[in-house]
Amino acid sequence: MVEGAQRPLRADARRNREKILTAAVRVFAAEGLDAHLERIAKEAGVGSATLYRNFPTREALVEAVYRHEVAQLCDAVPNLLATKPAFEALRAWTRLFLDYVTAKYGMIEALRAIAATGNNPYGHSREMIHAAVSTLMDACAAAGKIRTDISPTDFGAALEGIALTSASPERRQQAERLLDLTLDGLKTRP
Repeated sequence: MVEGAQRPLRADARRNREKILTAAVRVFAAEGLDAHLERIAKEAGVGSATLYRNFPTREALVEAVYRHEVAQLCDAVPNLLATKPAFEALRAWTRLFLDYVTAKYGMIEALRAIAATGNNPYGHSREMIHAAVSTLMDACAAAGKIRTDISPTDFGAALEGIALTSASPERRQQAERLLDLTLDGLKTRP
């Protein structure tokens, strides 16, 4: 093995890591970022040692949760396109985007603190999300469902604007209305 390279995780270790990340999202959403890590371990059905072996600090766990959420959001695109017409896939993905932003909303201060230490919790998330939006918009354009004069960057900026003004859970209905308005503006007109 190359020095410094990490060995791939065994299947059971991957499952435990996944269970921890899933539980962390739920617990952080319910109790905030100050939730006890032991509570997350219990919710995941693993011991505290397993949690700390995977995530030695709270910051490492928060960063991993954020990266995991971005990956899940972007990984949803192929399945949505395979199971729904292109425009409905785009609409469904924007709802997943709202879920992602709402989850991140409660983590924003912790993510800023992590960034202040010199780590970049955002990594390639912006590029990943842009690629997901591009894939969805390309499929919609190929199906003749959306205008082609709006770029994924423009649509992404609209999504970010909606997220900035309506990311909190109590503003979800407003955010969905704004998304529908934006999606309606993308549609081709006869």
